[in-house]
Amino acid sequence: MSSILILFATTEGHTARIAERIAQRLRDKRHEVEIHRADAVPAGLEPAGHDGVIVGSSIHYGHHPRFLNALVRRLRTALTARPSAFFSVSLSAGGARPKPEAARRYLETFLRQVDWHPAQTATFAGALQYSKYGVFKRLLMRMIAGIAGDDTDMTRDYEYTDWNAVDRFADEFAQRLKQA
Repeated sequence: MSSILILFATTEGHTARIAERIAQRLRDKRHEVEIHRADAVPAGLEPAGHDGVIVGSSIHYGHHPRFLNALVRRLRTALTARPSAFFSVSLSAGGARPKPEAARRYLETFLRQVDWHPAQTATFAGALQYSKYGVFKRLLMRMIAGIAGDDTDMTRDYEYTDWNAVDRFADEFAQRLKQA
């Protein structure tokens, strides 16, 4: 049984759902999992106390959160010393006309900025959550979605995540831990 740390950055909560799904999948495989929001990491938390680390984040307006850049840079040595993985959640990866290459570019740009090279990465489609946006963001997201040919009915939310792909990501990470 391995000990796994999952850190995630979320805005409206969808990335948290994905991180929790990964955590549960790993727990089902009898791993111990500690999970924290990346913007509320407990003082003294050390990835060195875990056999593996997964970091995940949503993308907003083409960028991952700045605080996550600083956190990954600070933890980079520990992340590099053990099996680690990164997942990125983006509307670019889903919708009516997915643009997986754009989602992948966002992920690669982030990893280049923080100079981290995890062995495993993934992009997952996110959710268009009109009900969780303020007035300005709701209208902006509707405009962006309309231009992209995506869902613009603001009376409901849309989830584009391929949960089977999330499960495969967790399974692959568990397999990497066995081989380490």
